[in-house]
Amino acid sequence: MILASASPLSLTLAIGAATAYAVSAAGASRLGPRAARAAVWLAWLLHGILLAWSLFGREPRFGFAPALSVTAWLVAAVYAIESHVFPLLQTRWTLCALGAIAVILAVLFPGSPLHANASPWLPLHWALGIASYGLFGVAVVHAWFMTRAEGRIRLATDPHSGMPLLTMERLTFRFVGAGFILLSATLLVGVLFEKQLYGSAAPLKWDHKTAFSVLSWLAFAILLVGRARFGWRGKRAIRVLYIGSGLLLLAYVGSRFVMEIILGRAV
Repeated sequence: MILASASPLSLTLAIGAATAYAVSAAGASRLGPRAARAAVWLAWLLHGILLAWSLFGREPRFGFAPALSVTAWLVAAVYAIESHVFPLLQTRWTLCALGAIAVILAVLFPGSPLHANASPWLPLHWALGIASYGLFGVAVVHAWFMTRAEGRIRLATDPHSGMPLLTMERLTFRFVGAGFILLSATLLVGVLFEKQLYGSAAPLKWDHKTAFSVLSWLAFAILLVGRARFGWRGKRAIRVLYIGSGLLLLAYVGSRFVMEIILGRAV
């Protein structure tokens, strides 16, 4: 935990973003729809400024918690846009609670400083990887919401979800497809520029991160082929999506968490 290294500006931004997320999550029933959406936008804006300051400030740092924070920010961005198209979306409290937790974790565990002689390909490699995290995170949220809505329909309770189920399903797999493209590009950059990125003489550094990344890529490839070729839908498709996303989460966030927190090593 390196809370003492946080600057006053980053602490102020983090408190503001976490508070705005918490207000939107806890006060959704008391706030009007317009005020609640405004709180989400304010949280997203403060969160984005905090990320920019953390990644491009005087001493850029990165680790498992900043990776989760960027992912949460991307998911919140998609939700904020979708809430304007579908104002009755009901996932705000969950996403905002996760956003507040991600902001706090990034302040408590800011990661390790980037080396001054880091490869210029490294930011591209990380940007592609984190963007794929965000897209798969959005897909998981949509899949979870779709499952909940289908369960309500079967139980004949309130079936209204704020977005048509077919639209939600199409969006889910469009996010999966876009995330798969970015994940493929991430792995390709890692293979082609392994030596420049990490100073490895081997063409491919086979470690836990690489293994989980490749396994997640295979899971998503199977999902997309299964949907296109065999028409996979419902629980089977969502189960494979969850498996692939879990493997991807272990690939970077999981390995960095073990190295930074459990083993106490800066990597």
